[in-house]
Amino acid sequence: MTPHTTQEPPKLFQAREPVFPQRVSGWYRRLKWWLMIFTLSIYYITPWLRWDRGANLPDQAVLIDLSRARFFFFWIEIWPHEFYFVAGLLIMAGLGLFLFTSALGRVWCGYACPQTVWTDLFILVERWVEGERNERIRLLRSKWGFRKARLRITKWFIWLLIAVATGGAWVFYFADAPTLLRNLVNGQAIFAAYATIAILTATTFIFGGFLREQVCTYMCPWPRIQAAMMDEHSLTVAYRDWRGEPRGKLGKAEGDCIDCMACVNVCPQGIDIRDGQQVECTTCALCIDACDTMMEKIGRPRGLIDYCALSDEPLERAGNKPKTVWSHILRLRNFIYFGLWACIGVGLVVALFIRSDFSAAVKPDRNPRYVTLSDGTIRNAYDLKISNQTGEDRSFHISIKTDEPLRLDLEGTDELNVVVPADGRFHQRVYIFAKPEYAASKTDRTAVRFWIDERAGGERTYVDSVFAGDAK
Repeated sequence: MTPHTTQEPPKLFQAREPVFPQRVSGWYRRLKWWLMIFTLSIYYITPWLRWDRGANLPDQAVLIDLSRARFFFFWIEIWPHEFYFVAGLLIMAGLGLFLFTSALGRVWCGYACPQTVWTDLFILVERWVEGERNERIRLLRSKWGFRKARLRITKWFIWLLIAVATGGAWVFYFADAPTLLRNLVNGQAIFAAYATIAILTATTFIFGGFLREQVCTYMCPWPRIQAAMMDEHSLTVAYRDWRGEPRGKLGKAEGDCIDCMACVNVCPQGIDIRDGQQVECTTCALCIDACDTMMEKIGRPRGLIDYCALSDEPLERAGNKPKTVWSHILRLRNFIYFGLWACIGVGLVVALFIRSDFSAAVKPDRNPRYVTLSDGTIRNAYDLKISNQTGEDRSFHISIKTDEPLRLDLEGTDELNVVVPADGRFHQRVYIFAKPEYAASKTDRTAVRFWIDERAGGERTYVDSVFAGDAK
């Protein structure tokens, strides 16, 4: 009888090989450091900036005020009914991403993406604690002992501090930062604040410390989308194989590439740029710095790895000069992206400056559409809302305009003048009445225009609605 044997199922996923980028210096590395300092400074400092808006408004310069349903940005205040400003900014961000990708490839991913910025910071901490690339590789392969545990715990502790600061900075955008900080320390903050900090701390710690390049390769959709944004004229980081091949050791290579592996060792994604364009590449350009440094050492021209376009390859292979950088950037496709981006931006600025500092909304009751009183009068009810977007109390007069003999009343008062508090809303139920003889002779829908007049400054606005009657 043949013995029964079992086979292990094939593995569908390859185990991750940890990536330990080597230190590199150069123009692009310095640019990334400055951008990291700039972006992190904006993120951590912005909630603490103050802006005087008066006694009735918060003095935090940038605040998403959930209690007031308001967004404050220095002198700009966005109300819920003005969400189109936020939508416009999101559209501009998308078009800007399309523009930069069309011109310079995944430049956002390589320099300004939060995953890139925090991963760079975590790698910097790792290098400070555990040493350079070879030392970190040896530490990974060594057995656990006191030294390894001490270095790992130290590194993880610093990572955790950065992650907590990241989550803490985020919640400060949603409440007064000094007050919220005191409440967090005293244990008096709401549960949502602690929960948000905990979630963002965990994601920052895991994504920046452990997943790193896997987030860019497997979790982020942009590497797949970017192909539609790029063409043969887009500038991206590439290896000039027609110059570097055939590669070999120094003194034996026919091409300029001496196979030193410097470009591979510095890559935070752990790829070899000499294999061509790959979905993992974020165009961080650190391989350019590494290769240029090596070319200088061996006395060969820089630019073996560089920003270049696919359309320049035939020219360079033939020994001709490639097109200039600006000729790749200043082309029709990019002008279209920029034109759309600029039009939306100009439209938002114009809308910001011409918007009124008060607004009104009128909503008629749907159930019932109207009420017939004992004397035959038809009554319609409406919900009237007026928003005062200034820092002072304001008085408004409410009236209606129609070609028919209709009468307006405010519930609970004989006055048609109302006061709306500073930076507040007025919510009132109002009624329109039609006399019995009119109600019996007209159709069931009559156009009505509500006028809201600001009594001191003379500004006015209107809202169109309808009066529902009893058609017979």
